[in-house]
Amino acid sequence: MVDSVRAARDMPNSGATSRFTVWGHSQGGHAALYTGEVAARYAPGLKLVGVAAAAPATYLVELFDADAATAQDLVAMSVLSWTSLENVPLTQVVEPAAMSAFEQTARDCIESVAEFEAIEKAESPLTREKYLKVNPAKAEPWEGIMQHNSPGQAPAGAPVFIAQGTAVTTVNPAITKRFGEALCAQGVRLSFVELPGVTHTFAARDSANAALNWMNDRFRGEPAPSICER
Repeated sequence: MVDSVRAARDMPNSGATSRFTVWGHSQGGHAALYTGEVAARYAPGLKLVGVAAAAPATYLVELFDADAATAQDLVAMSVLSWTSLENVPLTQVVEPAAMSAFEQTARDCIESVAEFEAIEKAESPLTREKYLKVNPAKAEPWEGIMQHNSPGQAPAGAPVFIAQGTAVTTVNPAITKRFGEALCAQGVRLSFVELPGVTHTFAARDSANAALNWMNDRFRGEPAPSICER
């Protein structure tokens, strides 16, 4: 994400300066939060003025456990990714009878309504049987990977805006709220927008105007509001 800012500054007539904000949804929200934590060290020549995230992934162990009952597609994708990273054979994690459905689900993409419907069909066998031999949230190396990659272990790096739908099941609202409380405890200026009845799919869309207005205020140098002062 930081390199994209550098690239924009190198483009002729882009008008890009050294000041930037980041905004992401779900996994992208996780990346945005992490950008805030590393930006000053990674690119000291740039100035991050705000971090915005919609229904971001935060405490990964807790989210993995919560998603195990509701989002087998994300569980499968995570297990495949982390297993590949650590060179662990899938046969050590996935039951043989579920391997075909697991791989089809884990290697799919979700970029449209049609793809969402297709992956729901592909993952359906995974919801009817115990397909993982271990709980990755309680076994190494996966638990360690989740802990290491959970944001909040370093200063946020800038004021933070978080939007969270109350009807989201993929990213449990209670976990996001707890992350927000931890930011307040760190002294971060936090704007937290609840979206009543909004699901995960539409959390970014329905908070876009509020996020853009918040980011524009950061570029104008206005003091960031904070729920932490209530």
